[in-house]
Amino acid sequence: MADLYAIIVLMEQLEKAFIRDSITAAEYTPQCANLIAKYKTTMNFLQDSVTNLDTFMDDYKLTCPAAVNRFKIGVPATYEHAVGDNSNDVGRSAKYIAESVLHFITLMDTLRLNRHAVDELHPILADLIQSLNNVPGLPADFEGRNKVRQWLITLHSMKASDEITDDQARQMLFEMEQSHTEFYRLLSGEHKVDDS
Repeated sequence: MADLYAIIVLMEQLEKAFIRDSITAAEYTPQCANLIAKYKTTMNFLQDSVTNLDTFMDDYKLTCPAAVNRFKIGVPATYEHAVGDNSNDVGRSAKYIAESVLHFITLMDTLRLNRHAVDELHPILADLIQSLNNVPGLPADFEGRNKVRQWLITLHSMKASDEITDDQARQMLFEMEQSHTEFYRLLSGEHKVDDS
């Protein structure tokens, strides 16, 4: 339990350091991913004695909202939000657009093949949100990004060996198809894409 306590406090400090620009995105991302992995592993070891994070934090009088949020989402902030140089370099732009389309299609195909395990879907969603965040000019309010984020939160609250229900899979597929279509429309110029 001391390890879990330390991981939570470390994550809170890491999140604060990143928010304050005390560390770069390149320094933050691997450290954050490492702490998320350690948190998941520790929670698996303690599953008999720690029912959930909120109860643990209440029992030990911990107040670490940034850490709780990061563990809830399950990916570093650099994956969740656009961070870094999103210049209008055509080559890089095309690469990120192609990656986003690839991840959309991979996710939809995975769902159509009735592959519903959390440990199969979560990495694809994490890659998708990261590539979407790298697409220059994609509006901050692009609904597809919010839907991917919500599914990441849902999957992160489950065990890796769990599977989403058929209803959840159907809903995720529907939302990802809508998001993919909207992404295509934005790129086709049917909606104005912000060039900033």
